[in-house]
Amino acid sequence: MQRFSSYLKQMNSKDILIRNATIVNEGKQYKGSVLVSGQLIKEVSEGDIDVSGGCEIIDASGLLLLPGIIDCHVHFREPGVTHKADLSTESRAAVAGGVTSFFEMPNTQPQTVTLDLLEQKMALAAEKSLANYSFFLGASNDNLSEIVSADPKNVCGVKVFFGASTGNMLVDNINTLEEIFRLSPIPVAAHCEDESLIRANSEAMRAKYGEDVPVGMHPVIRNSEACYRSSELAVKLALRYNTRLHITHMSTAGELSLLD
Repeated sequence: MQRFSSYLKQMNSKDILIRNATIVNEGKQYKGSVLVSGQLIKEVSEGDIDVSGGCEIIDASGLLLLPGIIDCHVHFREPGVTHKADLSTESRAAVAGGVTSFFEMPNTQPQTVTLDLLEQKMALAAEKSLANYSFFLGASNDNLSEIVSADPKNVCGVKVFFGASTGNMLVDNINTLEEIFRLSPIPVAAHCEDESLIRANSEAMRAKYGEDVPVGMHPVIRNSEACYRSSELAVKLALRYNTRLHITHMSTAGELSLLD
């Protein structure tokens, strides 16, 4: 990791010209060049770029050059679940696949439901991540003060679980939901499943099958109505309070009708 960091510092100290690439950007595809100075793109041209001095030139003939992808929903498992993955392994995988920025979810151990825990993640990423990063703050029924104190310059959003989640991140208090949508200074990312309907469906399946409910009943328990009912509530709250809303896991055609 240290050797790679040294390489990055060396590369960031010089200008690089990528020449003869097939550039795919802003709805167009054309042959051209890109000049990178330090960590910034200095110029994009539909032809060659005239440079002088100590510029490294990369001939990209026959290759595609695309903007880096921003992945706004990842689970990198650090801290607490690093036997699965961590910020180093997953950011390496991201960069290898063309993802240059990511927003990571709060389902770690401990869950990221305070700004102090979020700062600890930021510090880990500063040491380990090869990509740009931000982290979601997790919402609960009792951490509104943390949410309203979040800095939009550093925190990409607050993750709100309308349906069951692990730990303490189910927000099933309507008054709390109202306050989050009314006061949050950062976008609300909502996992939308109606908890009351899921519980009713689960009870019906247990009454039929006992405790060993077949896995095939999963889409019956968490059905399209549970998705729609919850997404409908999220959209109504966003419209009421002019909240920036992102619905994660949009999975039914009916939910699309809620958006314009």
